[in-house]
Amino acid sequence: MTLDERYDPKPIEARWQARWRESRLYRSVVDWSRPKHYALTMLPYPSGDLHIGHWFAMTPSDAHARYMRMKGFNVLFPMGFDAFGLPAENAAITRGIHPATWTHSNIERMRVQLESMGAMFDWEREISSCEPEYYRWTQWIFREFHRHGLAYRGEAMVNWSPSLQTVLANEQVIDGRDERNGQPVVQRMMSQWFFRITKYVDELLAYDRLDWPESIVKKQVEWIGRKAGARVTFEIQGAKPRVNVSWYQHVFHVRSRVEKAGVLAVAFQLPPLFLGELNHRDLLISDECV
Repeated sequence: MTLDERYDPKPIEARWQARWRESRLYRSVVDWSRPKHYALTMLPYPSGDLHIGHWFAMTPSDAHARYMRMKGFNVLFPMGFDAFGLPAENAAITRGIHPATWTHSNIERMRVQLESMGAMFDWEREISSCEPEYYRWTQWIFREFHRHGLAYRGEAMVNWSPSLQTVLANEQVIDGRDERNGQPVVQRMMSQWFFRITKYVDELLAYDRLDWPESIVKKQVEWIGRKAGARVTFEIQGAKPRVNVSWYQHVFHVRSRVEKAGVLAVAFQLPPLFLGELNHRDLLISDECV
């Protein structure tokens, strides 16, 4: 190619990508003689077209997978679609289309877009989380958790979106509004499922063997939320049963002994029946809190 010739990537990339598909260059096969490496990047939500953010997340993963392949590793780098979530369902509702129709049409579109990247995805190992062949295993895992007492029902405050009629994660709420549509989000007590991660909290916090960035480790520690402290029982005059209050060391710097307390605060989320047994003169709770 001379300096006055213009580089046109479209025919060149299309030709080589066709060659890669025909030769199954990135197909992962079992080879016990080579060390194994499992590469994985985020699976996109099939709620619309891909955007530059997907390229931003997937390109470094592809570069690292290629690096491991050049080092002689047998690399498994699958791709798929996180297709059983809220974004795809809301997009289908907005357009008046059945979620299955909308989701599968987007998957077809996104697959073409992803293939145009030229990444070394093994498309023969594509998965889609909305297919029974996939979610039967997530159901099996949940059943095993429940059978071993690691999944249980309870009540807790959630971020409820009246406009979407669903629960949002804390990260999806900014200044009391849904980050996507800007609609108000309210706090609501709801029955829900929990995983008993407290049984494995020490193992979950063992990051010494993981090569993770310090910022990620910090977020994980805060998310797990393990705290050490003392559990104190206050006996309030005229109130039955006793009020059990947990004091945590990182908030009140409680030592091994608690000799006195100046204030006992009661959360307004407590059930009305419980608050009704407390004497307002003892706790100084206003009617608005109850």
